[in-house]
Amino acid sequence: MNATENLCDIIIFGGHGDLAFRKLLPALYHLSNDGYLDHRSRVITTTKVAMSKEEHITLVRSKLQEFLSEGSFVEEKFMRFKEQLQMVVVNFKDKQSYQGLKDLLEEHPDRDRVNYLSTAPDFFGLICKMLSRWELVSEKSRVVLEKPIGRDLKSSRVINNEVLKYFKESQVYRIDHYLGKDTVQNIMALRFSNRFIMPLWDSNNIDHIQITVAESVGVEGRWGYYDQYGAVRDMIQNHLMQLLCLVAMEPPCSLEADSVRDEKVKVLRSLRLMSPSDIEQKTVRAQYTHGSSDGEPVPGYLEGEGVRESMTETFAALRVDIDNWRWNGVPFYLRSGKRMQRRNSEIVIQFKTMPYSIFANKGSCISENKLVITLQPKESIQLKLMNKIPGLSEQMRLQKVSLELNAPLNMEHKPDAYERLLLDVIRANPTLFMRLDEVEAAWKWTDVVLEGWADNIVQMKSYSAGTDGPSAAIQLIARDGRSWHDE
Repeated sequence: MNATENLCDIIIFGGHGDLAFRKLLPALYHLSNDGYLDHRSRVITTTKVAMSKEEHITLVRSKLQEFLSEGSFVEEKFMRFKEQLQMVVVNFKDKQSYQGLKDLLEEHPDRDRVNYLSTAPDFFGLICKMLSRWELVSEKSRVVLEKPIGRDLKSSRVINNEVLKYFKESQVYRIDHYLGKDTVQNIMALRFSNRFIMPLWDSNNIDHIQITVAESVGVEGRWGYYDQYGAVRDMIQNHLMQLLCLVAMEPPCSLEADSVRDEKVKVLRSLRLMSPSDIEQKTVRAQYTHGSSDGEPVPGYLEGEGVRESMTETFAALRVDIDNWRWNGVPFYLRSGKRMQRRNSEIVIQFKTMPYSIFANKGSCISENKLVITLQPKESIQLKLMNKIPGLSEQMRLQKVSLELNAPLNMEHKPDAYERLLLDVIRANPTLFMRLDEVEAAWKWTDVVLEGWADNIVQMKSYSAGTDGPSAAIQLIARDGRSWHDE
């Protein structure tokens, strides 16, 4: 598809917010300059503060210089991109303030419109209502919703139902930026295009699966926001659950959006609901205390200025079971936390060991075949195999080696996840976005855990900033005779 087919108006509500400056505008800058976005398309940002077009362009230039990767900002390219930039003042709660946006969009009434709601979820329904009142919702309109969509199933339904009063489900794009990563999409390519992988992808051959999303940063400056959500709502209910779905889903009949999403929903509906005793035995929650990060002392979660007492977790670990034929008996271990030892997101497929070793390794079988899919800080796929140690020893001895499965990257610029997802919205391709029944199925399972924690079935643990989490998380997986992959 060439760029002239990608002609649209992109409206970013909250266009002077952190997400817009860090991710959305850099992504659109690259899409435009790489030829994926028609140069006649307009990037319209809304803001509460009035400023001239020149002041807006100057601000965008400075933010692109700050947040684009080194060497990506080129003045000549920006001079072309700035011609697409527009700004309009909109107060979300003031109906009359949408007049300027109405006038701007009516200059090209027949264009596709992408409404990106880079705002707090509380504004989603209100903005959609105002767009409808001003007759700015057409068959060619789409709306993008950032997570988290609610704090539980009930509040999620309130937000989604309000949006769906004005937009059809087919027009709603619930974004999870993890699904825009090439390595995440490569999970399907790896699973469904390699004949030798498919027969191994079940409980007969896989011992367990680990999914980890660890962040070395804390909640600096975002305590008030983060404390409303915590690790489970902020990360596990969406990011980790989506990764779990891609790993566990059955082969879809095609790559059509609903075909893929149908299989993901089946996984979510197969998650075993936890009983109170399961919550006690299979979940861990914790908050970080003071410690060190990158060699510098850092305060604990409850030690910041203006911070009050809180029972919000900054770390969570869970054992998840899937009740279906493929995964019966295969535990999925999920963990996510702030202020961990290092920034790391990975999926580890741990295969079962050989039943008997004929090799001399002090009598033990060290066959540990793993598929390690790393999402950050550097995307990679490695297959861990056993190989002979070179030499003339009388007995053959083995060592672990890694087989790199990464495709060569021969491109000047590696696209960011938001570039892929924004381009898919522009193309009206919803495959990588969450459907309503996906969101509700994930909340239905998650709510049981959160309600158990609210009843204090599991005590809040603590861990020092800069570590790998609480000892209780190690005990969680050790009770099953396993350990976390922390290489």
